[in-house]
Amino acid sequence: MPKGIVLPSLSAGMEDAVIARWLKAEGEAVAAGEALAEIETDKATMELEANAAGTIGKILVPNGERADVNSVIGVLLDESEGAEALADYAPAGAKPADVPALKDATAAPVAKAVVATPAATDKVIASPLARRIAVQNGIDLTGMSGSGPRGRIVRIDVERAAEQAVAAPAPQADVAEATAKLAGLGEYEAVPHSAMRRTIARRLVESKTTVPHFYLEADCGLEALLALRARVNEGRDKPERISVNDFPIKAVAHALARVPEANAVWTDDATLHLDTIDISVAVATDGGLITPVLRNADRKSLGTLSAEMKVLAVKAREGRLKPVEYQGGGFSLSNLGMYGVKRFSAIINPPQSCILAVGAAERRPVERDGQIVFAPVMSVTLSVDHRSVDGAVGAQWLAVFKNAVETPMALLL
Repeated sequence: MPKGIVLPSLSAGMEDAVIARWLKAEGEAVAAGEALAEIETDKATMELEANAAGTIGKILVPNGERADVNSVIGVLLDESEGAEALADYAPAGAKPADVPALKDATAAPVAKAVVATPAATDKVIASPLARRIAVQNGIDLTGMSGSGPRGRIVRIDVERAAEQAVAAPAPQADVAEATAKLAGLGEYEAVPHSAMRRTIARRLVESKTTVPHFYLEADCGLEALLALRARVNEGRDKPERISVNDFPIKAVAHALARVPEANAVWTDDATLHLDTIDISVAVATDGGLITPVLRNADRKSLGTLSAEMKVLAVKAREGRLKPVEYQGGGFSLSNLGMYGVKRFSAIINPPQSCILAVGAAERRPVERDGQIVFAPVMSVTLSVDHRSVDGAVGAQWLAVFKNAVETPMALLL
């Protein structure tokens, strides 16, 4: 009998995804384990594999459309079945996909876009994140039916309500005001937000509005580091050479091993002090920023970290990262030095407590033995969540990091 092709949860916290591209067409045979479609989550594009052999009988969610986790996105027929088997088919055991034929019957009630108040949201069953997003977008949760367990309102429910509110016709005065604000822009192209871009925007707003950031800065001398790098790279082929960025990664691991209080995650109930040192390193992609994780970084050599980072960066830019390669991490590092940025402050990646922003290495005047000389210097800024890491701990960590960069031989031991 026909079987529903269900969209599974491909990463922790995933609630929906975009069907980027079907790799099989209707009527085409598929083997068990063969890739059916490319699924775009908020972090990467992954392949969905067939659980059984058969023929694609019907595609319910076309390319470019979004579907909920556990919804049926297509129908798989047994090899012996024909198209007539679809006549009496109805999805079972999974929530039907939100396709035109089912939309009116399955769509949950959507709240109107009105100013929300704490009193209104306290009377409904909703996750803390859903409540916060509702307040930020002026969504009243009263009367809304959630898609979570026992009708609990979750993030995706509020985001859909906000999208419908934006799409709804605005009063004439509001339309005129919006048009006036756009006057003088000239021609432009509107690029729809991808799932990844929406998630980045949501998490940045959440971090900057709910996490009490404080910042610590330091200038690190690089003479010894650059000299050591030149020695280490002697005889190495170009793809295997150690980059300047590899040293700060190793120095971060070194400092976390000596100041473990900075390797912390904040939760509402407790501060989690992590036993492993897993470093998230920011990589710029066409779709936005993603942070693959170097796990157990303190136990790996500089060369191993360099090789792993090169592989992860390529996979990140090609959208081939697996969830295990970007989920988790206890500390983040972002390097804009290659763009000539002298110094900057990065936004913390919750629930982590710290992120280090690394600027460009440049020759600057410095004092040495009473004389002004020019030497290579790199500025770094540590952004810290004051709820879980105190100022003294952050300062201690940054001092250890600076010393490791300026005396890098210790990083090879």
